[in-house]
Amino acid sequence: MGLFQAFDISASGMTAERFRMDTIAQNIANINTTRTEDGTPYRRKIVTFAEKTETPFSQYYETARARAVGNGVKEDDETEMRMVYDPSHPDADENGYVTYPNVNTVTEMTNLIDATRAYEANTTAFDATKSMVQAALNISK
Repeated sequence: MGLFQAFDISASGMTAERFRMDTIAQNIANINTTRTEDGTPYRRKIVTFAEKTETPFSQYYETARARAVGNGVKEDDETEMRMVYDPSHPDADENGYVTYPNVNTVTEMTNLIDATRAYEANTTAFDATKSMVQAALNISK
């Protein structure tokens, strides 16, 4: 492994975790969005990490994924939307129920803590690599 490759790995991890935190913040910000541009309630987004490969199969796999948003983000189709009885809401159906996003604040905050810890781990690895490089440079003095 090259000297700067270790820095690249840590930087890549920090970028990925920051992107994950941004997506979590977007989910929390849209917790009460009952109507998006396409007229449906907001759907929770999940960041998925995958190894960067150069094989042709991976290109086909990425384009064929169902409900993919892009850049490793997919919509959560497994979690049920919340149905709340509120007949006065403008988005209520004929039975008086409003469909709210499938965002759970507790889940999002737990994921945010996890992403923060992973970011900190990558920062620690970056700093450790930097210290080793500085120590190696000082040996030659």
